[in-house]
Amino acid sequence: MAEGAYIGAIDQGTTSTRFMVYNSKAHIVASHQVEFTQIMPEAGWVEHDPMEILDTVRVCMEETLKKVGPEVIAGLRGIGITNQRETTVVWSKSSGRPLHNAIVWMDVRSAPICRRLEAELTGGARHFVATAGLPISTYFSATKLLWLMDSVPLVREAIDRGDALFGTIDSWLIWNLTGGARGGLHLTDCSNAARTLLMDLKSLQWHRPTLESLGIPLALLPRIISNSEVMGAVAAGWPAAGVPLAGCLGDQHAATLGQQCKKGHAKSTYGTGCFILLNTGDEIVPSEHGLLTTVGFKLGREAPTNYALEGSIAIAGAAVQWLRDNLQLISKASDTEALAASVPDTGGLYFVPAFGGLFAPWWRDDARGVLVGISRFTGKAHVARATLESMCFQARAVLTAMKSDMKSRHKAGDEEFLLRVDGGASANNLLMQLQADILGAAVLRPADIETTALGAAYAAGLAVGVWTEEQIFEDNHEFAKPTTFTPQIDEESRERRYKSWNLAVERSFGLADLAL
Repeated sequence: MAEGAYIGAIDQGTTSTRFMVYNSKAHIVASHQVEFTQIMPEAGWVEHDPMEILDTVRVCMEETLKKVGPEVIAGLRGIGITNQRETTVVWSKSSGRPLHNAIVWMDVRSAPICRRLEAELTGGARHFVATAGLPISTYFSATKLLWLMDSVPLVREAIDRGDALFGTIDSWLIWNLTGGARGGLHLTDCSNAARTLLMDLKSLQWHRPTLESLGIPLALLPRIISNSEVMGAVAAGWPAAGVPLAGCLGDQHAATLGQQCKKGHAKSTYGTGCFILLNTGDEIVPSEHGLLTTVGFKLGREAPTNYALEGSIAIAGAAVQWLRDNLQLISKASDTEALAASVPDTGGLYFVPAFGGLFAPWWRDDARGVLVGISRFTGKAHVARATLESMCFQARAVLTAMKSDMKSRHKAGDEEFLLRVDGGASANNLLMQLQADILGAAVLRPADIETTALGAAYAAGLAVGVWTEEQIFEDNHEFAKPTTFTPQIDEESRERRYKSWNLAVERSFGLADLAL
């Protein structure tokens, strides 16, 4: 490890932005976090202002660097980026201004486009699975881009003039941080590109037949790079000007790296959504059970690619925010633990938070949220506990599908399974205990639960020589002594509750039209 060296990490999430500085032992030296506006023009539509996101990045960098001494700033060797995936931006190459608000990953406005593609393309919803590992869904960037191309005249006109650039949030940040309209680099990394529907998982390049079938010009797209390489330097006018940008991963891939997930290891990140990845090594494993096949990480231009199976859950921590902001059952998110712990169980209540549909393993964009089992006995504590359990039941459904996919390929037996966890909601001890109970397996929580930013720092530090890959994956720092949660309920209770949960999920299907 390079003593006296420091690495920065920009963590641009769905509801907030952070900048963190790590020392050579991967300890946090300083950080700053800023929330930003969630724009919801219609039911199921979610947007962000790309310019506001840029402002939060600038503020977080400035405020973090104010908290450290000159020796830290002088020792800053590189910066990594991690970002909310699939969120889609189109901007003007000449002016640098966005041509529309960013369409956020959970937005469902492209559902009619998805239905049209399913009807027109061979194989229906699975048309792109063979190349991209993904089903046709509102979740992925390409369908959002098609909506922008079809519905926003400014976007179509800029594309026709050759003045438009497309990217996910990583591309928007890299382009602006490296100069913007004055020579900014139009890049994306292979983990973010893997979430567009447009990248070939084998070659890690844009798939030309897919672009042609969708009418998307190649010139609109960024160049794809690995997750760990020097891209360019931060431009003048930004904090940390001159420091290399040296790592970039989508948030869940960064957390997988931050959790030191080698082949066969699984992690679950509890944030706005819940995202579970299982590292499958250098093998692309198609899913037979509703999961996504994706890139895990590629730590260098010539490094092997680690692939992954992923189960994406749209609503996890966002359900707690709903309790706070919409129902006003709690004043702050952390109140959920005490409220839910005030009752021994949910009193037979089950909550399916399908606010904008269900992702893996169901892929039902016609689902809507339901509370099942309400009685006169039901109180707000039961609703809070059912909200926590909803995260755990969804995670179990995904992990059950993962085990089935791996067993079907003779890659895993019935050996003891454990789940590594991270993200803000994993600080909730009751939630983690419920997860162990519902999963029937040990849950391991590291001392530092913000492994997304750590993964971005690792990728950047590897590229500039602060760490070696062997040092990143060895167990000699915080992760060596995780907090472990083990199941406390019997198998019969666990299976009975899971069966009831699945019945509740079925009740959520087909309700989208009822909300119109």
